[in-house]
Amino acid sequence: MLETGSPAPDVVLEDTDGQAVRLSGHRGGHASLIYFMRSTSCPVCNRHVQDLIRRRDELAAHDVQVFVAVPEDRKEAAAWKAERQVPFPVLVGRRGTPHEMIGLSRKVFGSLQQSGSVLIDSQGVIRHAHGATLPTGGYDKKGILAAVEGLRAGGGR
Repeated sequence: MLETGSPAPDVVLEDTDGQAVRLSGHRGGHASLIYFMRSTSCPVCNRHVQDLIRRRDELAAHDVQVFVAVPEDRKEAAAWKAERQVPFPVLVGRRGTPHEMIGLSRKVFGSLQQSGSVLIDSQGVIRHAHGATLPTGGYDKKGILAAVEGLRAGGGR
């Protein structure tokens, strides 16, 4: 898993339209929050995405762009995004899953995909990184909000 304070890795993901999205590519722009869902069928993860949707104005006021990363392929991700009316870009891996690319591996004999979140400031530095095997622990709302508040205080916007 990525570490707070380290530079964002040069990982290239893909959105549901097939456009490349670089985790390290937002330097000088806005901060990026990526929520890594266990799967699009996970009811707990879907509730976490709904919370992000409810908080989108608050996050936008802090100049944070939200992304949702899923382990499914682009076609499945696009269908899920449309069905759930997710307003954020949904990301998939180009080779392997986005989760594998940042160290959110499968645990418990390879049967449970980890979920988590990463906040990258506008300078390309990781300000929050959290992962968990159980989906109830994968969305650290308090940690995310504290890190987002820290962007303003620390100038990492």
